[in-house]
Amino acid sequence: MTAAPGQYSSSTASGVAGRAEEDLRALFGQSIALFASLSGPAHLVETANPAFLATVGAGRTGVPLVEVRPELAGQGFIGPLDQAYRTGESHTGRDVRLVLDAGPHAREAFFDFTYEPRRDAEGSVIGVQVIGVETTQVKHAQQLMVEQIALLEQIARQAPLTEVLDGMARCIENLTPQEVLVSVLLADPDGAHLRHGAAPSLPDFYNQAIDGIATGEGVGSCGTAAHRREPVIVTDITTDPFWADFRDLADRAGLAACWSTPILARDGSLLGTFAMYHRVPRVPQDFDLALARVFAGTAALAIERHHGEQARRDAEARAEAARAELAEAIRTERELRAEAEQRATAAAELTAQVRAAADLQAALPHPEHCQLGGANGCTAPAELKVADSWGDAGWGCPTHVEEAIVHVRSAFIASEELGGLTAYINRRPG
Repeated sequence: MTAAPGQYSSSTASGVAGRAEEDLRALFGQSIALFASLSGPAHLVETANPAFLATVGAGRTGVPLVEVRPELAGQGFIGPLDQAYRTGESHTGRDVRLVLDAGPHAREAFFDFTYEPRRDAEGSVIGVQVIGVETTQVKHAQQLMVEQIALLEQIARQAPLTEVLDGMARCIENLTPQEVLVSVLLADPDGAHLRHGAAPSLPDFYNQAIDGIATGEGVGSCGTAAHRREPVIVTDITTDPFWADFRDLADRAGLAACWSTPILARDGSLLGTFAMYHRVPRVPQDFDLALARVFAGTAALAIERHHGEQARRDAEARAEAARAELAEAIRTERELRAEAEQRATAAAELTAQVRAAADLQAALPHPEHCQLGGANGCTAPAELKVADSWGDAGWGCPTHVEEAIVHVRSAFIASEELGGLTAYINRRPG
């Protein structure tokens, strides 16, 4: 029986629908876009392209979608399917967040989905067609861009290194869908040890225990990554030989996996390590590895900038110390020179006074009679000269000179004949 023009028989409708399905499969079969044709209120997977099967369908058809992916329930994907099937109206979801798989292989993904009702020849809804495009990389790139700009602004305004690294660690912990604990260790100048840089979510006892850890093969994830200058991925700390010496410490801190990336300077020298810890054994996804690379580069920029600023400040401090030392040396030299000039002046004055006194003494005649006899005078010959520390001098006879020595402090005798005080004291009676 031939259908009238403008009418479709059920077989014709089926044939058209079949060709449409083939066209859609051909259109999306090799595309990175996701396509699936679902039937019934349980959303049985009738047909799907490889991208959908790999991402959502897990390679299985002919079964309800929630049986293929139980984790999709309650994630905002099944609800729009139910709505499209129930109302017969198309629906579009933007940046739909799905957590796919479970355990160590779990990953976060974002999609733009379009849900189109499928109808039979009578116009009744028999299922839903789903077309989706994964926007995970775009979403993550947008998030990364915002965080990167904030970190770069911190670096540009020369925020303290600890503040930049702490902010970076918290940023990564907020970006990742699964719980992650971030740690940044800084290399000593000789590259032989790693020091605590930032780890806002790790317990203090753990940070203190690994502060100063040596770099070397088999020394945990970070020590090995620093030694190799390449990432070290430990998915299960309980079985990995690198963690033999730190297994108990990790268990106390509740850590089960650690992915460490070396932080390298532009010349290849070691600046530190960037580590992502997990509470459960985990295998890194592409996003995790990209995140580690991006933020290891950001950390390198911050650390190199810090080292440069520190070197500049150290150089300025040394220059200021040298200027202070030079100023002190100049001041001391000036004081010594002034003191030397004062001593020279005093010496010249003293020399002049000595010469003047000598000239005066030379000009005075040697008295004939004793000058020390007091008011009554003394007619004895003047044999000895006695003087005191004030410069007063006089000639006298031996008797009056001895009296002067007894009664006048700091007196001394000079005698042309006896040769001075010692000779006078030791003279023999005549």
